[in-house]
Amino acid sequence: MIELDNIKYNEKGLVPAVVQDTNTREVLMVAYMNKEALHKTIETKRAWFYSRKRQKLWQKGETSGNFLEVKNIYYDCDEDTLLLQVVPKGPACHTGNYSCFYRSLLENQRSAVEDEVKNPLGILKELVDIIDSRFAQKPEGSYIAKLYEGGKERILKKVGEEACEVIIASMSKNKAETIYETADLLFHLLIALRFDNITIEEVMAELKRRRK
Repeated sequence: MIELDNIKYNEKGLVPAVVQDTNTREVLMVAYMNKEALHKTIETKRAWFYSRKRQKLWQKGETSGNFLEVKNIYYDCDEDTLLLQVVPKGPACHTGNYSCFYRSLLENQRSAVEDEVKNPLGILKELVDIIDSRFAQKPEGSYIAKLYEGGKERILKKVGEEACEVIIASMSKNKAETIYETADLLFHLLIALRFDNITIEEVMAELKRRRK
């Protein structure tokens, strides 16, 4: 249980709160809390913050539906910073990206290539970020945005079609075609998951649970 009286707020009555995905340990965002926001977060098990710009409390996901389910709250050795471990119910960033920290000041082509070699599944996260962005911004001409506008039935129909294509390719023993159609299936599965506000990390966590 957090020792609420130990928390040191700044001169404006606020304390920074770092938000971390409890499954992946990736930092999603940083916001501020006052005492009321912290109490509401503990009470509801959903993240509440204080907007310095609007001068009011706000709940993450109150308009987008992308709530942050709070699993634990830590405070640092100086007692002036909080760490919220959460399960995100959608992208944390208002841009539609999974995390607000989606850009790197030190990123270059070499490091990007090295990342792909070390983590070939990183492309799934890139695709999720693109899907989230298309869902949020709905750019004209976007295939993903059109599927989203068509609703769950249209998306699931595509998943079914692509699954059939994988079966046909595999039965014909055509390796290249099977790889191609499997990529199509995975892509549309990601779209279906995001439509239901299910993260790829939640799926990976379930696989890890089964392995144990």
